[in-house]
Amino acid sequence: MRVIAYRNQRTLAGTAAVGGVGFITGARVLARFHPAPPGTGVVFRRVDLPGTPTVPARAEWVSGTQRRTTLGPPDAGVTLVEHVLAALAGSRVDNCIVDLDGPEPPGLDGSAVGFVEAVVAAGIENQSARRPIYTVTDPVIVRAPGATLALHPAPGTDLRVSYRLDYGPGAPLSPQSHTLTVLPASFTRDLAVCRTFLTEAEAAGLRSQGIGRHLTVADLLVFGRTGPIGNTVRFADEPARHKILDLLGDLALCGFDLAGHVVAYRSGHALNVELARALAAAASGRKAPVRKAVPAVRQAA
Repeated sequence: MRVIAYRNQRTLAGTAAVGGVGFITGARVLARFHPAPPGTGVVFRRVDLPGTPTVPARAEWVSGTQRRTTLGPPDAGVTLVEHVLAALAGSRVDNCIVDLDGPEPPGLDGSAVGFVEAVVAAGIENQSARRPIYTVTDPVIVRAPGATLALHPAPGTDLRVSYRLDYGPGAPLSPQSHTLTVLPASFTRDLAVCRTFLTEAEAAGLRSQGIGRHLTVADLLVFGRTGPIGNTVRFADEPARHKILDLLGDLALCGFDLAGHVVAYRSGHALNVELARALAAAASGRKAPVRKAVPAVRQAA
């Protein structure tokens, strides 16, 4: 990897708060977003715990990727961080302290738009320190059974992302794709409002584990045989767009900007984080960590 450009780091001009119910716990939680000095990155603080433990939003702090991205230890970590990270990365907010009074941010409507609105309300200001923009000289590819994810070289300093979603024959969701160049305006317009989605079978499986029992089909996109149950899509390809939103949140764990073309086929959090780890290692001159085996899946989580 090599640095091809720099831009000024950015932080919030003020503090903003977002409250709501957590998708995993079903408990009320408040997220407060604070400005932070250059070089801080994004850091989560568990203000509900003694000593206010902190969890940096970096790839090496990832402790779980099953259907969501989790950072830090079980007793002091933060889960389902990808929507907050996508909102900050999509808005190009590099340095931010996120205070949480629980183990997850508010779930809101399953999208990132509430967090983007909080960023806009707080305002954004440039900082004097620079943030590098990295690209690759050759494709960096990670794979799991039935899924691939790669960053390819491309001209310029922008990041372009293409996602192909395919649950297979007879699935409630038809195969769909989406591609866009990620800029603050395009992120806000085309991705931020895209919601978490599940098939009816997946939703039932999570409820059987005690997850999301407080949610209704109106709170998320749940797809049955004839389409969304009790809900409507905001875009015809909203699931593919949400996969890009998740991917951007996970790639923010690199800690620097990326340029090139990300091409994803059925990838999910596990592959997203594996690519982030590989890119962070390459940028620092380290070897990428050896990955754990990823089981075959119908559609990567």
